[in-house]
Amino acid sequence: MNSDRRQRPARTEQQVRTDLAAAYRMAAQNGWDDTVYTHLSASVPGEPGHYLLNPFGATFDEITASSLVKVNLRGEVVDGSGARVNPSGFAIHGAVHAARPEVECVIHLHTPWGVALSMLPEGLQPTSQYAMRLYRRLGRHAYEGLALGADEQRRLVADLGALDGLILENHGTLVVGRTVAEAWMLMHLLERAAKAQLRAMAATGGAVRVVSDALAARTYAEWVGDGSEWDGDVEWPALLRRLDRSEPDYREG
Repeated sequence: MNSDRRQRPARTEQQVRTDLAAAYRMAAQNGWDDTVYTHLSASVPGEPGHYLLNPFGATFDEITASSLVKVNLRGEVVDGSGARVNPSGFAIHGAVHAARPEVECVIHLHTPWGVALSMLPEGLQPTSQYAMRLYRRLGRHAYEGLALGADEQRRLVADLGALDGLILENHGTLVVGRTVAEAWMLMHLLERAAKAQLRAMAATGGAVRVVSDALAARTYAEWVGDGSEWDGDVEWPALLRRLDRSEPDYREG
């Protein structure tokens, strides 16, 4: 992520709630959900160390702006709602938010394409234009089991560093964004790239056309430009308009 060269207006909690609820709904529409597991989280503006998360037991298509639960870095509910959250599920999110305070949103998923990609030793290759947006922007984190203790949290954030995301080996995918819109678009691109690569590998028995490192790097540089426009700046208003036509109740709150 390049640094932004223009001042952006401060976000409000309601704006973040609305965007995060929309991201959950669109994730459900895309088939990115895993029953009641995996999460999209977002930091609360003006409240360091506090984040919004889905209530445990709710499906992605049920999330509204008002139903999102406010938690601290330990996944403890701090909004007085008494809602239940999945503290083990927030272990990844809490660690990433603590290590990357410039990040508004963290998305971690177990999609079929993402999980399949996580099984490949070579991971995502520069085989499509989608993939080139993420060229050398994805780290890898080795699978260590279901539990995520403090030691593994440190290894995970070290593997992420200042990158845009991680392939969690034998597990799934994770991306971060300076806005909910940016994180959602990066996951959209990662899903498209994974699907294209895996389909091509299935069709050819594993042989795929990989562009040169120089061309992949040039394409990435052309995509991000001078950093003044972030992924999601153009797409997000259009995506919200579409969601307003199909599921306007996500804004409730």
